[in-house]
Amino acid sequence: MLLEIFGSENVSIVAEEDIQTLTKADSVGILETVVKTVNDCLVDAPKFGLTVPAMALGTKEVLEAINRCNSAGGPSGRHWVLDPVDGTLGFVRGDQYAVALALIEDGEVALGVLGCPNYPMNKEWLEYHHCYYRIMSKLSSPTSESWDKGCVMYARKGSGEALMEPLVRENSSLDLSNLARTIRVSSIDDPALATFCEPVENSNSSHSFTAGLAHSLGLRNQPLRVYSMVKYGAIARGDAEIFMKFAKAGYKEKIWDHAAGVLIVQEAGGVVTDAGGCPLDFSQGIYLEGLNLGIIACSDVKLHQKIIRALNASWGSSNL
Repeated sequence: MLLEIFGSENVSIVAEEDIQTLTKADSVGILETVVKTVNDCLVDAPKFGLTVPAMALGTKEVLEAINRCNSAGGPSGRHWVLDPVDGTLGFVRGDQYAVALALIEDGEVALGVLGCPNYPMNKEWLEYHHCYYRIMSKLSSPTSESWDKGCVMYARKGSGEALMEPLVRENSSLDLSNLARTIRVSSIDDPALATFCEPVENSNSSHSFTAGLAHSLGLRNQPLRVYSMVKYGAIARGDAEIFMKFAKAGYKEKIWDHAAGVLIVQEAGGVVTDAGGCPLDFSQGIYLEGLNLGIIACSDVKLHQKIIRALNASWGSSNL
């Protein structure tokens, strides 16, 4: 779609996936499955306001599309940043994951879009396991507030607003843009009332350190552990107030894991910096180079400052 709109010479895409596995001699079966899945999904294109291709895509066309996502990014020019499945474990387990797309122009994130297929439009549904509210949604008539098709959140730099709308409507004749609503960060600035997000897995982030930091801040609520950039979405729409991630030694953050979510939080009224209080740098290729200690996303400036002060007081004993 990007090539069709902007022309092939104008589209540079930085993405997590490549064609190396699919082009191996023993991967014929996987490649056939991928091509079939792509074409099966394209049949549903009208539900998303897109046009079904006149002919099914062949193996060559699918590989060419994936291989277009080979840009290294950098400080100049326009680069799209794509993570087709952010939160792989969440996806495999039928839990939270996101499809993330961002546009970086001369090193600055200009657009951010998060598709969250398992994240309900209504905050109240978060109190239930996703399998439960999927069953319940099938028992009720579809509305713009229904759970079963997830949501999309998006923002443009400098607009001062972030928007959310249903991922898809069963009635494809409806204009989805009429269902969009503005989302804003929470107004809570008292740590005792705040909820913080952190990664579900402890493999590349220290739960013990964030737990200690949360205790020193006076955070009493249980952490909201969510796969993927859905955490940024939770901050942007007021479901939580704080997202903290402090990577273990040797782990380098990639731009596709943060770009779209960071902009959405910022335009929704929140603050995102590294743990030193500096803006995240998306101009240095595929990694967030120069990242100071970790990442802190917050709904409120005062909360953000309290976290940084607490971090400075406790970092020396973190062993990260």
